[in-house]
Amino acid sequence: MHHAAPIDLTELVDLQAFPIHEPASAAYVAAVDAARAGLRSEGCAVLGGFVRPEAVAQLNDEILERKHATHYSTQVMNPYFHTAVNPDYPPDHPVNTFIERSSGFIPGDAWESGCVTDTLFRAPEVVRFIADCLEISALYCYDDPLAGLTANICDPGQQFTWHFDTNDFAVTVLVQPGDDGGLFEYVPQIRSAADEGFDAIAEVLSGGRQGVRTLELRPGDLQIFRGRHSLHRVTRVGAGSRPRHAAIFAYTLEPGVIGRVERTRQLFGRVLPAHEEAERRRVRSDALLD
Repeated sequence: MHHAAPIDLTELVDLQAFPIHEPASAAYVAAVDAARAGLRSEGCAVLGGFVRPEAVAQLNDEILERKHATHYSTQVMNPYFHTAVNPDYPPDHPVNTFIERSSGFIPGDAWESGCVTDTLFRAPEVVRFIADCLEISALYCYDDPLAGLTANICDPGQQFTWHFDTNDFAVTVLVQPGDDGGLFEYVPQIRSAADEGFDAIAEVLSGGRQGVRTLELRPGDLQIFRGRHSLHRVTRVGAGSRPRHAAIFAYTLEPGVIGRVERTRQLFGRVLPAHEEAERRRVRSDALLD
């Protein structure tokens, strides 16, 4: 899908409900305050209907056009994206609890500049609004050439099992929900930088529902989620369901950030020279398992 002229923000975002072009307006402040309240209490904010229905249809068309570029992978992994048994921990420990992850990602280099999805991701008004919701002075579009702008695909029978993110927050737009399954579930703040929370994690991995929140997102809902400390998953999409499509917009606190080699290879099946160079220079921000 190619556009001869730049796409106007009014075509993409419900600016009446979310006047992101008017940051001094009362409605903007109210939307930011509501998002901040959710992020402070639950580590999650859902802005219902943020993307206009017509734009959601365009986002889905762009995903379908690029679905041939999806890297699908099925792994049996623990919540830290590790796939090998760690003999330093007991067999029933979360580190040694492995569950199927089966889904696909459309990589960043499949999206051309100026398409609807890319325009929404990079719109300065969107970036500023998300930064305000997160109570951050500035955000930058993730410079990773594969993981900056992506779409997650869960086809019938697939699931993205319980895991943690390596980044502090994630921004997603649900584009097409599954007819059956494909629900987003999370356990807010189950761990911290000082406490891995293994006991609580083990309970959830064994099927416990203590603290589990379930979201039934709708097309066009924008979700801001702190997934570094909150265990989360997308439940299995039913065998007879349509696929679940979600656009993922990745932002960073500093410009020029590139993702980790191991996680990039797991999700996209390849790495680029930029990833290898960044890995050589990387400094860890915390000591969590990942």
